[in-house]
Amino acid sequence: MMPIYLYNTLTRQKDIFKPLKDKRITLYTCGPTVYSYAHIGNLRTYVFEDLLKRVLMFNGFKVKHLMNITDVGHLTSDADTGEDKIEKEAQKEKKTAWEIAEFYTKAFFDDIKKLNIIKPTLVKKATNFIKEDIELIKALEKNGFTYRTSDGIYFDTSKLKDYGKLTGMDFKTLNQTLKAGSRVEFSLEKKNITDFSLWKFSPKNAKRQMEWESPWGIGFPGWHIECATLNLKFLAQAFRGKQLVPEKAQTIDIHCGGIDHIPIHHTNEIAQVEAVTKKPFVNFWLHGAFLTIKEGRMGKSEGNVVLLNDLIKQGFSPLSYRYFLSTAHYRTPLDFSFEALKSAQESLNNLYEFVYNLLWDLKYNKNKKNIKTNKKLLNEYHLKWLNAINDDLNIPRALSILWQLINDYNTKSKEFNPKDVYQLILKWDQVFGLDLKRIKIIKTTQKVKKLLKEREKFRRDKNFQKADEIRNQLKEMGYLIEDTHFGTKIKPLSFIQYDEYYSSR
Repeated sequence: MMPIYLYNTLTRQKDIFKPLKDKRITLYTCGPTVYSYAHIGNLRTYVFEDLLKRVLMFNGFKVKHLMNITDVGHLTSDADTGEDKIEKEAQKEKKTAWEIAEFYTKAFFDDIKKLNIIKPTLVKKATNFIKEDIELIKALEKNGFTYRTSDGIYFDTSKLKDYGKLTGMDFKTLNQTLKAGSRVEFSLEKKNITDFSLWKFSPKNAKRQMEWESPWGIGFPGWHIECATLNLKFLAQAFRGKQLVPEKAQTIDIHCGGIDHIPIHHTNEIAQVEAVTKKPFVNFWLHGAFLTIKEGRMGKSEGNVVLLNDLIKQGFSPLSYRYFLSTAHYRTPLDFSFEALKSAQESLNNLYEFVYNLLWDLKYNKNKKNIKTNKKLLNEYHLKWLNAINDDLNIPRALSILWQLINDYNTKSKEFNPKDVYQLILKWDQVFGLDLKRIKIIKTTQKVKKLLKEREKFRRDKNFQKADEIRNQLKEMGYLIEDTHFGTKIKPLSFIQYDEYYSSR
């Protein structure tokens, strides 16, 4: 089997990926904070993670994929200050925090369905595992990693010998870097700027909608604790019921997220888990680069958010956006523009049309139906393609190999049987996720059949003016006509037909 190389943030190099247990892989991906819609910059990370999972599955691995839903505890500041984002949105929309979380959770899964992202094996809400969070904090307290301030229980990062290793910096350098240049503010009660909250106390003079009893007082968990808890419970298998058994914890194969999670969120996940288990938390860390817009990061705080529904309203299909993302490597910043998206949509439409033509050739073109494929040449294409996807998910190169094959099919007609090319492209689409199998030969209505019959009669009578009038009439109905040696080919005016396609899913 061809090896898979993945860029590991922890080692800062491409390493050969080997699962920790047989062909079974544990994969954790940070899910959405459900106080608002996910924007297309957020969605880039989820598409990258979907491509990773598809590549692993294509190589024969079974993937146990866990994703969290942050429905509590994510504050408006990375310094553990400010309001809880969900509570704040609930006040703004005059709804309960639970209603806000439920609404935006549904919106998120609607978006990933439109992008043809495979749903995780397990999806867990943070609010369902508060007792387990408390157990983990108690274990950290027992091991001497916590201290109390007026607003909560904090993790003392100076107590962990290799804190910050994911960033490539030591403890002192990371603290200096965050203090000098980041959005993290320093609280006088915190011992170190890198210290973070494990449990936040509810405000004394105001009642929160989401708060729980704990050994330290009424409050809610910090953002970083939820991912650590869920990993320990469902992937590392360190919980027996609600009881934490750290010595039983297993290392997880892969953990993913955006590059913005490296210095704080993922670094703090590592700290919490390894402080109680005393063993490596994750074997491979993978991070996706930002989607930029006019050379700046896309984000809610930057005020330059574009939603998937914004693209749809402007006539773009979600899978065109997926194609657009596939034109850049996941570790490379990608600048978004509607011009670039339009180009991607045209390319995807051309790809759909090629698949349609393959099916047409297979059904009607006798010359191509009887060709014996040059299997050696086709196999060479597949090996090049497999090498691309296994080389740290080089999807752009894999796409270029697909277009090389398409060009060869169109120019070297005696080398390929349409059936073999069609089957190979559908096989590749198990990774691309562009839903090529949805393309089918159009089943014409009686009205269309009647018009085609009339047009054929006009052509035989050399009344080309009338024949063209019917061609134009069919075009207005959304059909293109192409005359071939094997009959009249009818196809959609555009294969990007969002409403018709997705309304039936």
